[in-house]
Amino acid sequence: MTATVLLIEDNDQNAYLVKVLLEPHGYLVVHVADGPSGLEWVRTRKADLILLDIQLPTMNGYKVARLLRQMDSLRDTPIIAITSYAMLGDREKALESGCTGYLEKPIEPETFVIEIERFLSPSPSTQESL
Repeated sequence: MTATVLLIEDNDQNAYLVKVLLEPHGYLVVHVADGPSGLEWVRTRKADLILLDIQLPTMNGYKVARLLRQMDSLRDTPIIAITSYAMLGDREKALESGCTGYLEKPIEPETFVIEIERFLSPSPSTQESL
């Protein structure tokens, strides 16, 4: 079964890297460049996991996460913040906005797929460690 990953990311280089890392492992990566496009996409399609940049044009990732969590169909869908925000409290802010997890940029190619797979087959101890 192919998992669909919705990537909400405004940087084309970051989007390319995510696709290059995930697609060879059987993931279908759908890329949209901003929050409103991501919200529109999930209204008519299903994502198994959402990767969400926090620094987005027009609507930041925190707001996008809150709006995604208001949709009944996405209550249990993992939403992972992927961001260069790495200051004290940024992780907590992402989690409070509805994100399931938080990964810092730059993306580590050696561990990225393993980190993503943890969210697709989560256990309570695994999620707490991320």
